[in-house]
Amino acid sequence: MKARTQLLIGLTSLALSATAALVRDRLPEPTGDVLNDAPRRIADILLPRDSDVISAVVPNGTTVAGMLGKHLPADSELTALVEAVTTTFDVRKLRAGNIYRIDRLFDGRIRSFEYEIDPTRALRASRREGDIALFDAEVVELPLTTTQVVVAGTIDREAPSISQSLERAGERLDLALAMADIFSGEIDFNSGLQPGDAYRLVVERSVREDGVFAGYGPVQVAEFQNDGRTLTALRFTLADGKAGYFDTEGRSLKRFFLKTPLKFEPRITSRFSRSRMHPVLNYARAHNGVDYGAPTGAPVVSVSNGTVSFAGWTSGGGRTVRVRHSSGYESEYMHLSAIAAGIRPGTRVGQGELVGLVGQTGLVSGPHLHYGLRRDGRYVNPITEHQNLPPGEPVPVVLKAAFDAERDRLFAAMRQPRVLSANDH
Repeated sequence: MKARTQLLIGLTSLALSATAALVRDRLPEPTGDVLNDAPRRIADILLPRDSDVISAVVPNGTTVAGMLGKHLPADSELTALVEAVTTTFDVRKLRAGNIYRIDRLFDGRIRSFEYEIDPTRALRASRREGDIALFDAEVVELPLTTTQVVVAGTIDREAPSISQSLERAGERLDLALAMADIFSGEIDFNSGLQPGDAYRLVVERSVREDGVFAGYGPVQVAEFQNDGRTLTALRFTLADGKAGYFDTEGRSLKRFFLKTPLKFEPRITSRFSRSRMHPVLNYARAHNGVDYGAPTGAPVVSVSNGTVSFAGWTSGGGRTVRVRHSSGYESEYMHLSAIAAGIRPGTRVGQGELVGLVGQTGLVSGPHLHYGLRRDGRYVNPITEHQNLPPGEPVPVVLKAAFDAERDRLFAAMRQPRVLSANDH
């Protein structure tokens, strides 16, 4: 029994020796420099955090000092930071709801401050090296990734407006506004959309490194199937450097009049009529225009270039603006809650320029816009008058070949299979 025990001990010692030799063979040869070899054998050491990062939103009615004072002591540290910020950025443009961050060391000193001006820019203030409380501030452009995307969708019962359809696609209101502007001379987005209408467009979309949406570029090409017709808009830059939208033949989509003085979404509540029962006076009288139901404060724009002929109060019409255009036309906008700043008789306004806000002043039963149109002093139906206007100016002959090449390129991009479809969301 004793001999067997000794044999087992011997075999175990032999196995341990063999294992040790194998391990030695696999270790790297020593270099003689123990300090240089050490990093290869010692795991990384995690250093403890030395600061807190405070994230918050700008409150209403605050100042920079008041905002930062909630997190920092009122000493020279705070004073120095406020001075650096106010000398670099116009703090009157500080927007409630925007995000700011403070990196504060545990000993109370400030390492850095950052305020998001908008999705593409930030104000940054960083502590200088050393113990002295001085900060360097600058406005920086945030890195963006821009991609060209194809967006498509339809108008239906679940999404009866262009904004709802694009929202279903995961897109923003900005893109809906852009589409309404592009086709404003061809489609009345207030009442002209039909179930089954479809659209397709190419646009650049930008996002920040943290994935936050940063905005759209101009729509490059768009196609809209509306009420049995197909409308196309291609963006093309003319010789004067100004870009516009044209159809496939090179005719400008910019018309003499916009289809409506409102962007879109409201509905027609009363059409042009020679005899209509007035909702307040309760007797029949002519309705010399179109009423658009819209919320108070919705922007009202001039349907064409012109000169303001009247801006003030009228009995029945409340706050009213009239704009005189060429070819004997004059447009009027009634029941406004406010007239836009700078709008007075003699003021020149451009097509699409703000003239006032929707309201319910005058003899009305609720907030809406009354839009009227006169030609040579006589009221005409705005809707039919717009339909009878001629097409826009064509691309100059000398640029037609360049336009055709750009048209073919954009159409090829729009037919790419990579589509973010409004019906897939």
